[in-house]
Amino acid sequence: MTREEFIEDLRNRVRESFAMELETATPNELFVAIGQIVRACYAKSWHNTRQRYLVNKQRQSYYFSIEFLPGRMLKSNLMSLGLLDMVRSTVEELGFEFEEVLNVENDMALGNGGLGRLASCFLDCLASRELPGNGNGIRYDYGLFKQQFVDGYQVELPDAWLKSGNVWEVRRESEAVEVRFGGNVYMQPTKDGKLKPVAENERILRAIPYDTGVVGYHNDTVNTLRLWSVEVPESEEGKYRSIEERRMVEDLTAVLYPDDSNEQGRLTRLSQEYFFVSAGIQSIVRYYKKLKMPISRINEYVAIHINDTHPALCIPEMMRILLDEFDLSWEKSWGLTVSMMSYTNHTIMQEALEKWPLQMVKYHLPRMFQIIEEIDRRFVTNLTGLYPDDLIQRTRIIQGDQIHMANLCIIGSHSTNGVAKLHSDLLKSVVLHDFYVLYPERFNNKTNGITQRRWLQQANEPLANLIDKTIGTSWRKEPTDMERLMNYCEDNEVLVAFEQAKQQNKLALAKYIEKTTNIKVQPNAIFDVQIKRLHAYKRQLLNLMHILKCYFDLKDNPEMDFVPRVWIFGAKAAPSYTYAKAIIKAINEVANLINHDPIINDRMKVVFLENYNVSLAERIIPAADVSEQISLATKEASGTSNMKLMSNGAITVATMDGANVEIRAAVGDENIYTFGLTEEEVYRYYEQGNYSAQAIYDQDPVIQRVLNAFVDGTIPNIQREGQEIFDSLLRYNDEFFLLKDFVPYCQVQAKLSQDYLNREKWQKMSLINTAKSGIFSADYTVQRYADDIWQIAPVDLHKEKRN
Repeated sequence: MTREEFIEDLRNRVRESFAMELETATPNELFVAIGQIVRACYAKSWHNTRQRYLVNKQRQSYYFSIEFLPGRMLKSNLMSLGLLDMVRSTVEELGFEFEEVLNVENDMALGNGGLGRLASCFLDCLASRELPGNGNGIRYDYGLFKQQFVDGYQVELPDAWLKSGNVWEVRRESEAVEVRFGGNVYMQPTKDGKLKPVAENERILRAIPYDTGVVGYHNDTVNTLRLWSVEVPESEEGKYRSIEERRMVEDLTAVLYPDDSNEQGRLTRLSQEYFFVSAGIQSIVRYYKKLKMPISRINEYVAIHINDTHPALCIPEMMRILLDEFDLSWEKSWGLTVSMMSYTNHTIMQEALEKWPLQMVKYHLPRMFQIIEEIDRRFVTNLTGLYPDDLIQRTRIIQGDQIHMANLCIIGSHSTNGVAKLHSDLLKSVVLHDFYVLYPERFNNKTNGITQRRWLQQANEPLANLIDKTIGTSWRKEPTDMERLMNYCEDNEVLVAFEQAKQQNKLALAKYIEKTTNIKVQPNAIFDVQIKRLHAYKRQLLNLMHILKCYFDLKDNPEMDFVPRVWIFGAKAAPSYTYAKAIIKAINEVANLINHDPIINDRMKVVFLENYNVSLAERIIPAADVSEQISLATKEASGTSNMKLMSNGAITVATMDGANVEIRAAVGDENIYTFGLTEEEVYRYYEQGNYSAQAIYDQDPVIQRVLNAFVDGTIPNIQREGQEIFDSLLRYNDEFFLLKDFVPYCQVQAKLSQDYLNREKWQKMSLINTAKSGIFSADYTVQRYADDIWQIAPVDLHKEKRN
């Protein structure tokens, strides 16, 4: 598309859509018009991609995830299509601010954090590597929630991201399917002596697919993210007469992670999971029928991936279709299902492995329950006599009055992978050891990755352009080519240019912080960043404890040498997670205390930015000097913010947890700050049961002062929250060992501050982190999934053109 063609198309679309001239359009109208042009640009490639998969009978992967976090898509799509520079310069020449147009777009509120962003990175990489892979999820009306701080407290507001529509999605009415809940299912003998399920009094809901094109980078591949929305079929209208009944239906795709602290919330979650799983599996089978192949070969053409336990019902739902709709035997159906399914485990914390009340599943998903019950029965029967009975009982799907979804995922799939080497090793040796005994061949590791296209090329143009100038542009398609930067570790001109790029980003973030919070921060200070879901094991509280120590040190000795630092937090806490919300309140009150203390005189600032999401991350990450990755060893499966920050030249402060272990191996001990308990030490405490937070507190006056600040009035306005935090550490013995790791954490922070003053050393560390980050590209992660688990291959979409 030429500049002239773009302007003409833009002018016509503004006229047709808004009955106005281009010169009088607002950024809102410009965004919609440009979005329509961009979608039209990839429409043919999208159609051709789908047709090529169909004609070639291509084996495809389907990535089922309860979360997707694509972020804003206009800039990303323009970059992938090679139109970004032309469109930006043209919009600016027309007298508009391109950044204002980009900011009109709402983030798709389809996720909470790393899980959803990982899923979106994978879809981006599948398309960019020309691999046939699709996403399947829920089109939430309001997503998670919009976070605001009121008097320091987190307040959850609806995130109405769809209020202005979504220019990227296509509603595919003709591909709607029915999803059935409740009622009574019983088995009826047929004439040939088989049993056939008969359902009565079911509730039928209509699942409508909304497809979004996932545009590959500088190629003609456009894959599909399919999101499902709920409606009441016309035939069922009479069953939903009251407002309450209507609301129950609408709630199904209203919000991500409805509050599960009550029965209704748990039921909504379960219903959500079955809804998008059933709709997605039905959609896959319907597509497979177009290939005109026997159902007995479906596993040769379909790979289904279960991202965490939320889509675990893929397994019994596929069984239901093969058994009930195609009349296959149990043995044949089970063989096909297991060979199609693969599962990624994202946690080692038992409380995070989903379990559902047996009676809830039996009542609301009766056919699913029957199939799960039979899977469980056959599992026990097949293993009895081969393995000890206690091992079989520990690995059953149904235990007591609960259904264990992780157990279902492992038993019903051919592959179970962790997401970092340490995590995968812990799955085999500790968390899922019993299953590893049963199925050692099914376990493997796939260390997570990120897409540098968004997190470096798009989010950090000053650095990306500098890398181009220094080593050429090949890294944009092969991220490991960034290692060529290692040739410039001693090049002072390049090191200074890297620092200038960082400073440019810090100035931009400082401006944003002042605009949104009225807090003025010094861009020459260390920007110390912790951005991730607010959870006790991620230990934002340890960060806060160190901030308090620094504050007390400065108050006691205002003339001391202190390297200025700005601590930046971004995090949401689950609405029912009161302890996490107490920590948010404490951080905000400490921020108020420090930011308004004249004795501190701008040497310390604490900033908690509201409503952390992908777009906010794109502002923060390029400006970060320090990346806080301080979860208790053995608790974080992988982490991906560690990779995003590393690729942008931030130096990691890390426990030996998750992918931090592999980051240290990549950059070397001298280019990362590690501290804290190791995996072995954590498990030794668990085994011996001899950890005493009280003893550490009693022996360390610094820790006493920091902890007492939560309850003695030093930190204002947190009487209840401060007591809850204080009790969690002392009365309840510090579950995540913050007090044990506090002193070594403070020590590495002190060393970090001194190293920051040595600008040449810091610049070199920063460059090395960027240079070594290419191995953490999701391009390579996805390729390993494609080769080892899904067995999908790139599709040559240019074959016809050459012929």
